Amino acid sequence: MTRLSRRQDDGTVDETADDIDPENLVRTDNGELIDEETGVIVEEENIDRGPEWRAFNHTEKQEKSRVGAPTTQAMHDKGLTTDIDWKDQDASGRSLSTDKRNRMRRLRTWQERIRTQESGERNLQFALSEVDRMASAMGVPRSVREVASVIYRRALDADLIRGRSIEGVASASLHAACRQEGIPRSLDDLTQVSRVDRREIGRTYRYISQELDLALEPVDPRQYIPQLASELSVSDEIQQKAVEVVAETTEQGLHSGKSPSGYAAAAIYSASRIVGPKLTQSEVSEVADVTVVTIRNRYQEQMDALDDEIIY
Repeated sequence: MTRLSRRQDDGTVDETADDIDPENLVRTDNGELIDEETGVIVEEENIDRGPEWRAFNHTEKQEKSRVGAPTTQAMHDKGLTTDIDWKDQDASGRSLSTDKRNRMRRLRTWQERIRTQESGERNLQFALSEVDRMASAMGVPRSVREVASVIYRRALDADLIRGRSIEGVASASLHAACRQEGIPRSLDDLTQVSRVDRREIGRTYRYISQELDLALEPVDPRQYIPQLASELSVSDEIQQKAVEVVAETTEQGLHSGKSPSGYAAAAIYSASRIVGPKLTQSEVSEVADVTVVTIRNRYQEQMDALDDEIIY
């Protein structure tokens, strides 16, 4: 047993506190140290770092909060500058006079000019807006946009943009971010939403990944199977068998140097012939956006490499 003293409200120390077992001491959510058995507050001098207001739901918390949005790499100024509202109203919601509306319009103009004074800032603003547009069209998570923005900033700092289009580097950065985050999006999917062609995206992607020394692992074809299986409306048995086909053949290195989406599509076609019902090469190639020849060649290679217990 240990005798602990308590500091009273008048600042004096109470030495007549009961004996308190240290094993019964617990720390509450607000930082107080109390004895569970007696309820004695042993320590209460703590700093409350929370807000002075209380909120009981998300709406009240949003209304009472006085902080701005978190910083983000997806904006050229990282979201740190102040925006002037486009509504011509004061804090009470009353409409502004004509003179004040003209003044606010001039302030908005200068605010926009100040935010993008240098050519590098204008370059970054346009590139990040392109990344956001393409990412939204492809339906990738917010984290991928952040990673793509960081990759583009690194490329801009390393002067890798010189001699290349902004759209090409932005598209290559988004492709690298998808690879880095493990999001199954092929180069053809990116080409459909980009303003540059497939060859330029691939060439720029290889260049910036080499110059920035990006640690990108080879794409696993199994990542494309759920998406393709959903678009083809195949059964779970076919999807599971396609995963087995890819797992068995990739261990032999059969997928090296081949398109992962085309390889996954051929695995689904192979699985449909094993499990049934059978799919046609044309409908699989149309969904995977590859040629029928690709499906036929990958299918033949997979069938030659598979063991008998998987085929039958």
